[in-house]
Amino acid sequence: MLASCATLDTPENLEPVASGQGYQAQYREVARKTSAPAFLLAAEMNARKCTAPLGGNSGKGANTVEPHLSGARLTRNDLIDLRVEEDETFSGDYVISRDGTINLPFLPPIRAQGRLVREVEADIAAQLVSRDFFVERPRVSLRVADFASVSVGVSGAVFEPKVVEIGGVPGDQIDSRRQAALGASTEARNLSAALRAAGGVRPDADISAVKVRRGGRVHTLDMRGVFEGQNAVDIMLLTGDEVSVQSRGCFQDDLMRPSPISPPGVSLFLSNLTQPAAGNASAAVGREVREIPYGTRYMQAVIDTNCVGGARATSADRSAVLFSRNPITGVSVVIERDIEELLRRADRDDYDPYLLPGDSLACYDSTITNIGEIGRVLGLTSAAIP
Repeated sequence: MLASCATLDTPENLEPVASGQGYQAQYREVARKTSAPAFLLAAEMNARKCTAPLGGNSGKGANTVEPHLSGARLTRNDLIDLRVEEDETFSGDYVISRDGTINLPFLPPIRAQGRLVREVEADIAAQLVSRDFFVERPRVSLRVADFASVSVGVSGAVFEPKVVEIGGVPGDQIDSRRQAALGASTEARNLSAALRAAGGVRPDADISAVKVRRGGRVHTLDMRGVFEGQNAVDIMLLTGDEVSVQSRGCFQDDLMRPSPISPPGVSLFLSNLTQPAAGNASAAVGREVREIPYGTRYMQAVIDTNCVGGARATSADRSAVLFSRNPITGVSVVIERDIEELLRRADRDDYDPYLLPGDSLACYDSTITNIGEIGRVLGLTSAAIP
């Protein structure tokens, strides 16, 4: 009777998770052991749902970039140092205006938004000659003294689609020596920085065809090389750019690893109010969340939460419940696993899901511990009855 009181029904889900049709095939119910050899099928089941990559199956990891996207390009609010040969009127510091132009005295506005330094230098020199300030074309030097931050919209298969601000000096940290030097360089305005700022790409993302809209024109970039050590497509973004990541409609196991465009980590909500640990504090569990590396699996998190181990006779037979949400549909899913059974299976990886940002994990004590707790409550109740 006490054993039946200590058990609960299997969690129900709207999605057909039990059969492997959820966001991850690893969510499916653990198959009973058979005489057939164990094969790892989860990754193959996930791949069956994938649409073809928009970037094509050939040329994986392409490292070519359209010429008008490459290089360090100027955007509004950049601080530039302009020097004109043997001249003090035009030489000085300038900030690119909100309309993307440089306003020099006595000259019409010169377009700078989205252009290379050498292109703007050539325009300034040509304007100085055409306006009769110089008879011969002067030597012009333009250097970026400080790259401004940029606002970029990121949508699609990322964990936090939104407008992000990237680049600039973080917080109040200022390198005075670097600020005084001529020239500037930054990686903080790259496409990868914008994807990370939007929570990172989801496991269903089609990174073979990341779209960047600039000036009414859409450019398609193949970023598969990021996962292969070939990151030549990481272009610099400008204020007003729009980034869109399509979904392949499937969970891709090979994207569940750290990379320049993956989430920086997973904030895991968890609870471990078990008999061996009377509270989260003594279980070394943070008050609200714990940061774990991206690519962490269910069993790793269960061990990290102190849900495994202890006296085998009384504590080994524990279970844990994972609460997640399908990022494509927004539908929640609850998965319960018998920890000890999963730990001892040779094909455990087939039923060991990856954790996603915002997942929650709860641990439950063994049946024997639960029965003992019920007995304690019954004893207290009977003692209170006169």
